[in-house]
Amino acid sequence: MVEFRILGGLEMLSPEGRVTVSGGFQRMLLQALLVSEGRTVSSATLMAELWAESAPAGAANALQAHASRLRKKLRTIEPGRTTPRLVCLPYGYQLRMDGARLDATTFMESTARAERLRAEAPEETVTLLRGALRLWRGAVCGGSPGGPLGKAAAARYEEYRLRALETLFDSELQLGRHSAVLAELREAHLADPLRERFCEQLMVALYRSGRQAEALDTCRQTWQCLVEQLGVDPSPSLRRMEHAILVQDPGLDRGPASVVRAARVPSRG
Repeated sequence: MVEFRILGGLEMLSPEGRVTVSGGFQRMLLQALLVSEGRTVSSATLMAELWAESAPAGAANALQAHASRLRKKLRTIEPGRTTPRLVCLPYGYQLRMDGARLDATTFMESTARAERLRAEAPEETVTLLRGALRLWRGAVCGGSPGGPLGKAAAARYEEYRLRALETLFDSELQLGRHSAVLAELREAHLADPLRERFCEQLMVALYRSGRQAEALDTCRQTWQCLVEQLGVDPSPSLRRMEHAILVQDPGLDRGPASVVRAARVPSRG
């Protein structure tokens, strides 16, 4: 089976080993087709992806030439395939994914299944999400996703990665593993200090580890970042978490870092 990888640098894996794609335009073309996950992409969209607003005269012919070279490259890694994987249609191009695997698709399928299981099977949720997150080798397409189509897909996949981490941490906390995930939570929070959910989860893990003062300090630092960088106050959820820790709410000692229900959260004035 051929495997395409975009959760990190662009790679193609065949039974014979790793295959590279030379040429910037061919790489951008392949990336655009891969993030479309088997859907047909119009020629106009692909030309915008490759050249933005600086498309050369005869861009359609140039696109066709790049697609032809890419098609030949794909043929070399599947010599036994009877039909082309990259096809030209009257309205665009399609990379047919039958008999091939894309790491991003595998990641999305695993995280969707984990979301369905999270309430009833936290242990299985953890196993699924840790396997899915191991597929990430770095930034999407090595941090060079191409034009608008690739950049939008990269942002989408990155958001799903962060949501998968949130679900993973909730499930680990539900299983009582606050000490085991404390370092991971701190790393996630430091990498994305404005993401309040990571802050809440880290606060819970610290509180359960007997570090109430550090949990409150984490909240205050995040509060300051939100005000200074975005000009906004923390969400009600984060404020409830801070209040729950201040009053040592018994609900903090069990389950995931779910929304803490507080009768009243005092204003800071």
